[in-house]
Amino acid sequence: MNYLDIINHYPDFPKEGIDFIDILPFLHNKEAFNQLVADIDAHTHCPNVATVEARGFLFAAPLLTCSKTVSTIIPIRKKGKLPYSEGDLHDVAIEKEYGSDHVYYRLSDIAAGTPEGDTFNITFFDDVLATGGTAMGIAESLNHEVVRVDGKEYKVKVKEFLFMVEFPDLYDHEALNAIAPVHSFVQIAGD
Repeated sequence: MNYLDIINHYPDFPKEGIDFIDILPFLHNKEAFNQLVADIDAHTHCPNVATVEARGFLFAAPLLTCSKTVSTIIPIRKKGKLPYSEGDLHDVAIEKEYGSDHVYYRLSDIAAGTPEGDTFNITFFDDVLATGGTAMGIAESLNHEVVRVDGKEYKVKVKEFLFMVEFPDLYDHEALNAIAPVHSFVQIAGD
């Protein structure tokens, strides 16, 4: 299935110079949605998937019903969207193509996952890889975490990046691949 035939482009949205990739047409096509979820599952090798709201949730959450690998989704959200106990919420400064922003995750969501040995291995999934600022900021933050479960400490490690759409000309391949391998289903080259 050619996913390029399904996604829509909106040039200069939300501001001039941005080519907005609309992946929501997958929600209009059951066959394409099922194939995409199967492809995401086939390329996910960690039991824990960290994903950013809101579009990432739409495509990662079905893995909980069909994947033999994935056992936990770790939601990463905007400010004010995650209730938390003291010390649980972690703020991540990110650089997006639109400017600076902040996202948040909870250590308790990681701890609810499945460790492999002494590490919570994570697949980072997002819909679009443009400048890489979101993926880089979140992965660097997660890779510095230590999670305690039943008195034992576990490291956290982003083992792979997975994206629906990638703009390979916009991000620093060397920097992102130094953290973990990158895979995407669609690559859109610049003009």
